[in-house]
Parts: sequence; structure tokens; C-alpha cells
Amino acid sequence: MIFLLIAALAAIAAFMLVGIRGNLSFVLPFRAWKLFSLLIVASSIAMSTVIFQTVTANRILTPSIMGFDALYALLQTLLIFFIGSVTVSAFEPSVLFFGEVCLMMGASLLLCRLLFTGRIRSLHLMLLIGIVAGSSFRSVSGFFQRVIDPTEFVVLQDRLFASFNSADRELSMISAIVFVVCCLLVWRLRHDLDVMSLGRDNAIALGVDHDRVVRLVLIVVSALVSISTALVGPVTFFGLLVASIAYALVPTARHVWTVPAAVLVGIISLVGGQTILERLFAFDTALSIIIEFLGGILFILMALRKTSR
Repeated sequence: MIFLLIAALAAIAAFMLVGIRGNLSFVLPFRAWKLFSLLIVASSIAMSTVIFQTVTANRILTPSIMGFDALYALLQTLLIFFIGSVTVSAFEPSVLFFGEVCLMMGASLLLCRLLFTGRIRSLHLMLLIGIVAGSSFRSVSGFFQRVIDPTEFVVLQDRLFASFNSADRELSMISAIVFVVCCLLVWRLRHDLDVMSLGRDNAIALGVDHDRVVRLVLIVVSALVSISTALVGPVTFFGLLVASIAYALVPTARHVWTVPAAVLVGIISLVGGQTILERLFAFDTALSIIIEFLGGILFILMALRKTSR
């Protein structure tokens, strides 16, 4: 943990100071706001992935399996198709942000209500519904993208790629408030999550209200994934990447260690990667593409390894 903390601080310092030129009173605040957004996104995705994998008892699954990325793509596609890029660009950023967050949270909370307050109480069914919903969202998005105006399609493609340089300051502050509230909830649930990692039956036998904890965790996951996706766009495999590295570096089931470790790994990966991208490659490629490439390879390797057992 000390090594991760030092590495994270080094990545932050490098991001703020390496290659600095011109007026410091302009450059430093500009980089500080950009760093602030990166920290929120990295921390939100890392925390949501770890606690989601705890309640699902599976270290391959991530919140993306619930169809968040596909829902975000569908929302952006429908906005551009029916309203037009010019009208969408004229909207107040905070209005769009709240709309996207509320829609994604609403969909996940509806799913929770259907599966955990009725007769059906199957977490695996929820994951299956997430896969089917994600596939349906992608199919609908693909249809509209094929018939959309080519000029509008170019604008849409730009909105569908995760961008760590376009986060709005006001939206970053709102996201920070939501993130702090989620952190407080996770902190209160840390002991329950430790017991939940033993499995559903063992958790119930040890006195944990399994369904209540799952509902609370899914609400927190929905909020964290919603703000990160609405803030910079979809990043499918980033959570899997940082969570897997954190599990390897901190071999314990206690969330008081695994969650901070995943957050620090996320900060190192995102802030350090963005620093290398800006200073060495001069924005010749997008960081999200590199993350998706490495995370996709890791996902395939983990799936093959689990299948072979």
C-alpha cells in the first residue's frame, strides 16, 4: 500500500509538473482541474468494480456487464438522431449530465426492484438480464447509426469515445459530491462486504442481511458508474484491469485494503497513462484505446483460465 501510495503521488506530481511551460498561473489551475476529473473517474470505476465483484462472487464480471456502456451509447445515438448535434451542443452541460446519470441510475434501480423486492431473487438472473439488455441496446444503437446522417455520425463517434480531456469543471464538482457520498456508504458497509466475500450462504449464516446489502451496493455501483460514464464516456475494461492488479498486489479479502488499493492502481494507471500520452506521444493516440486493448486481453486470459479449471 505504501508503494502504491508513493507511485500514485509520483504520477500526480509528474502530471502537474512535467513539461510545464508558459504562464504558471494559467497552466497549473488548468492541469489541476483536469487532474481532479481523472481522480474522480479512476476512483469511481475502481471502487464500483471491487464491490460489484464482491456481491457477484466473480472477479471477471464488472458493472459494464449490466449494460451501462451500451445504454450510454444508445442515449447519445438517440439524442443525435432525433434532435441533432447542433441542438444537443446548445444544451446546458449540467442538464445533459443529470439526464444521463438519472437515466442510467433509473434503469439499474428498476432492475434491482424487479429482482430483489419480488418473488425472483436471483443475482445470476440479474446478470443475464444485464447481458441481454446490453446486447439489445447495442443492436438498437447500431441500427440508428447506420441510417444517421454521415456528418452527424462523425459527431456521434466523437461522443462515444472516452475522453479524459473534455470533463466540465461544474460537472466534476457534482461528481465529486456524489463520489464522497458513495464512499461514506461503502465505508459503513465494509464489514458486511468482508463477510459477503465468503459467499451468500455463509454471509446469511453469519447474520448479514444479504438482500439489503446487495441492493445498497448496486445503488452505489449505479451511481459511481453513472457519474464516470457521463463525465468522460464509456471505458469498458478499465475496472477489470485495476481490480485484477489490486487483488494481485494486496492478497486479502478485507475491503479496507482492496478498495483503496484498486483506487490507487486506477490513479496510477489513468494519471500516469495520461501523462505519458501527453508528454511522449503528444496525443497521437487515445488513452481509452490503450486501456480497452490491455483490458480486453486480460479479460480473455481470465476467461480462458477459469474455463480450463
